[in-house]
Amino acid sequence: MHCNFTTTLLVRTLPTLLSVEFILGAVSNGLALWIFCFHLRPWKSSTVLLFNLAVADFLLNMILPFRASYYSSGVKWRFGETLCNVSQFMLALNRTGSTLFLMAIAVDRYIRVVHPHSRINSLSPSKAMCGAAALWLVTVCMTANALSLQNFRSDYCESFLVETSAKGNRLWHKFNFLFSCWMPLLVILFCTARIIAQLRGRQMSQHGKIKKALWFITVVVVLFAICFLPSNITQLLIWIKTQEAIKTLPESEVCDAMDGLTVVFYMTVSLTYLNSALDPVVYYFSSPTFKNICRKSLNLPLGETTESTEKRTRETGSFHVLTSKTARIIVSNTILNNGNIYLYRKQR
Repeated sequence: MHCNFTTTLLVRTLPTLLSVEFILGAVSNGLALWIFCFHLRPWKSSTVLLFNLAVADFLLNMILPFRASYYSSGVKWRFGETLCNVSQFMLALNRTGSTLFLMAIAVDRYIRVVHPHSRINSLSPSKAMCGAAALWLVTVCMTANALSLQNFRSDYCESFLVETSAKGNRLWHKFNFLFSCWMPLLVILFCTARIIAQLRGRQMSQHGKIKKALWFITVVVVLFAICFLPSNITQLLIWIKTQEAIKTLPESEVCDAMDGLTVVFYMTVSLTYLNSALDPVVYYFSSPTFKNICRKSLNLPLGETTESTEKRTRETGSFHVLTSKTARIIVSNTILNNGNIYLYRKQR
């Protein structure tokens, strides 16, 4: 048995939420792709990962208008079974692809900070492209089953259903949903902890880089917490409560018992699409060049680049060294005689 939820709360809320996510995602990712393709040169290995994350978000934005129309029509799909399966696949592809590329970006930053002399840090963009292609291949293999998900009505298009006896392809779909969140999250938290531990031992002359590295990894963790954690926690609660309801309630009452929690899940799973609008924040904090191009495009004052910060730091350090050296010369020309200090001046 499966449950059919068409609560008015979803019809009232989700069309507006999805439309806002589509507009923000289209604008922010359109700007990001424009910067990546036409202004950000030369590319680094990290740039390749960021670009592919933007591509995953762009693919999601193509589907959101159809989902908004679906809910605004009273949870009725009007575009045919094939496009329903394609939309479910694209949603799953974005969720898994986004989390895997965010994990790869965090690992890249971890290696650069904790293992600065590793060969991986000198990867060429072409080799990084091969790595990105491998991540896409893994993502497609993990989410391809979404193309074969069957709905119990031709006008119903949901990849997540509350079922008393789930079929194999839906079990894999739910497993992939949970795995593609918790595994990357654990890796990202590990990278964060190691980066913080490593940076604590750095000298204050590297303070600017410390702040940027911490800001970047913090943005990735917060993005994960906002977009992916709520729906995954709710999905786990649904699974636990469904097992309890099947054991304690008649089958006809299971759906009513799950109604409230399922509505919460549909609301929170829509937050996963918000990552397409928030991922450009990751690009903004990852690269001073991207940040300055973005600010210039929006007619905002330019920020200070890493190179200028390092130059000012070196100049300040040189000034301190010169001042210290001058003080030593003065002290060396000073002698103590009968309790009085005399400073010998150089004869002209």
